[in-house]
Amino acid sequence: MELLQLQYFLTVARLEHMTEAARNLHVTQSSLSKTIQRLEEDLGVPLFDRIGRNLRLNEFGSSFLRRAERALFELEQGKQELSDLSSPEHSTLELAVTTASVLPNILREFRKKRPHIQFHVQMLTTQEMVTLLHRGEVDYCLSSPPIQGDDIECQIVFIDPILVAVPEGHRLADRSSVSLAELRDEWFVGVKRGYGTRDLVDSVCESVGFVPKYVYEGNEPARLSSLVEAEIGIAFIPSTAKNARERIKYLRVENQELVREIALLWHRSRYISRAALEFREVVVECFGALSKQL
Repeated sequence: MELLQLQYFLTVARLEHMTEAARNLHVTQSSLSKTIQRLEEDLGVPLFDRIGRNLRLNEFGSSFLRRAERALFELEQGKQELSDLSSPEHSTLELAVTTASVLPNILREFRKKRPHIQFHVQMLTTQEMVTLLHRGEVDYCLSSPPIQGDDIECQIVFIDPILVAVPEGHRLADRSSVSLAELRDEWFVGVKRGYGTRDLVDSVCESVGFVPKYVYEGNEPARLSSLVEAEIGIAFIPSTAKNARERIKYLRVENQELVREIALLWHRSRYISRAALEFREVVVECFGALSKQL
C-alpha cells in the first residue's frame, strides 16, 4: 500500500466522482482509476459501488476511509511539527472564520509579536467549518455559534450583543432600543442561511411570532452596513461589527437575550505550533480588552 494510493482514495471518497477527483488531483482519469483499482486489489475488497460514471462509498470504503483519514492526518501533523522545529519563524497559520469583524485587530496584534508568520484565512459557513475541523485542516476556527464535537476543543472568548441597525431618518432612528415585535413589518438585509448569526436571529424572531422578510441575502457580512446606510433594509448586526463612521443608528433589543457566543475552536489531535499557541493568547487578550469597552 502506497501513500499516493491513500491520498487518491481520500479525494475520490470525498467527491464520489472519478472525473472531478482526477481534475482536483491534476491527473488523468485512467491513471486515477488504475491507482484505486490497485488499492482495492491490495485490500482484497471493493471500496466503491460503481453506478454508471459515479461512485458511491460502500461499507468497506466507509470503514477504510476513517482509518485512511487518521493515518494521513498523523503524517501531516508530523510534517507540521518538523517544519515548526526547523523554521519556527516562517510557518503559516491556517484559520477559518464565520465571524470576521474583529479578525483584523487580532491579526494586527499578533503580527506585532510574530511579524514573519503568514496567514491563510477562509470565510466559511458553520457546516463548512465543521468539515475542516473534523479533518484537522485548520489550526483555529473563530466561530459563532460554538461547535461541539468529540475531537473539537471549544473555548468561548466573547459574548457579543446583536443590535438592530437602522439608517438615519428611519422611524426608529431616535430610539435607543426596540422590541422584536415592532420589527414585524420591516424589510431586512442579511447573510444567507447557514451563518450562525442569521440562523440565531431567525430562530428568535420566529419565537415571538414572525419570520424576517429579507430583500437581500449574501455571504459578505461586512456589506450589510452599507446596504442599511443606503436604506435598502435594516439589519441585525453584532456589536463587534459596528462602525461609528457610518450614518447608522444601532438599537438594543428589548426583552430578549439576543447575543451570540464567539468561540475559538481547534482539533484536539492537531499539532499546535508555538506560533499557534501565541495566536490563541492574542485572541483571548483582544476579546478581553473588547469586553471592558462594552
